[in-house]
Amino acid sequence: MRNRRLIRNLARGGLLPLTLALLAGRCEPPAAATSTVIIPPAERLRGVSWVAADSTTEDEILELKRNHVSWIAQTPFGWQADSASPEVQLQTGGGRRRRVFWGEADSGLVHTARLARRHGIHTLLKPHLWLRARGQWPGQVQMRTAADWQRWFTSYSAFILHYARLAEQHQMEALCIGTELRHAAVGHEAEWRRLIGEIRRVYHGRLTYAANWHQEYDQIRFWDALDFIGVQAYFPLTPQPRPDTAALRRAWAPHLQALARVQQRYRKPVVFTEAGYRAIPTAAAAPWQWPDARRPEPEDDATQAACYEALFRSCWRQPWLAGIFIWKWYPGLPPDAPSRRRADYTPQHRPAEQVMARWYGSGE
Repeated sequence: MRNRRLIRNLARGGLLPLTLALLAGRCEPPAAATSTVIIPPAERLRGVSWVAADSTTEDEILELKRNHVSWIAQTPFGWQADSASPEVQLQTGGGRRRRVFWGEADSGLVHTARLARRHGIHTLLKPHLWLRARGQWPGQVQMRTAADWQRWFTSYSAFILHYARLAEQHQMEALCIGTELRHAAVGHEAEWRRLIGEIRRVYHGRLTYAANWHQEYDQIRFWDALDFIGVQAYFPLTPQPRPDTAALRRAWAPHLQALARVQQRYRKPVVFTEAGYRAIPTAAAAPWQWPDARRPEPEDDATQAACYEALFRSCWRQPWLAGIFIWKWYPGLPPDAPSRRRADYTPQHRPAEQVMARWYGSGE
């Protein structure tokens, strides 16, 4: 019964052929096994990171369809006081005292996933942690004692298992079990393997983990227990302002070699769980750097578009790449909004949107 249910989940996510191929690969004798998983173009995840709003409408989903988007990543948050706190607070939007943005609450996540599925768009549920301490981010989560680590994993497990059950109940096609938790992910393999086992008992879709590009994705040892190697692909390319596509493609080469080595070690396809660039002249220098409102930078649509073109030309045809989630996409963003979001990442209503749509719709 469980196997039949798993097959139904895979089929509705469009991933059954890929899964059968992977299973077939595991049955080959070692001498005949290939280390590169080949992803058919039609099965690639053409994704965007969906920004939660106070509603989701059919017109907003149809805008995705016009851009040939086939997946959205939805991001609810767990709250943690600071990087050393062992307590992760789950806030689902229920109850009088909990104030959660509608699109990040359980009801908003479910509504958006259902509306997207109605139009053939799948959902990656991708919970994040938000650290309340100013200036801290999830990559800094690190407990002071072994006992605190045990408490943290107990608390985090309750948090992520809630979303695993939600994803199973509402037929969300994939789940990301963590995002950029470097110290927790790299040094605690046994805890993650136990947690993955618990998740698999309640959720039967595809699993990934979103590892930071820097000193994380290539150090994780539990990729074999997941379905995709997830990478937050904010690789630095060049410090030069306004680089052309050719220079950007050359800069991608060493990163692709490193990604291929990890992929070949674990024989799992790679998904860029996030990738994106701001519309500024130095967009390729440090793509992970969040805008600073105190230091405004000039707009540069051409550089953002060149970065997108280099991303797709360099990565999209790699046989091991299973897909990309572009960071980020605002539902219902009006055409004049980019001029009011000069420091933001969105490609919407900019030339970068046309680059994304062309590649997503190319059939390659």
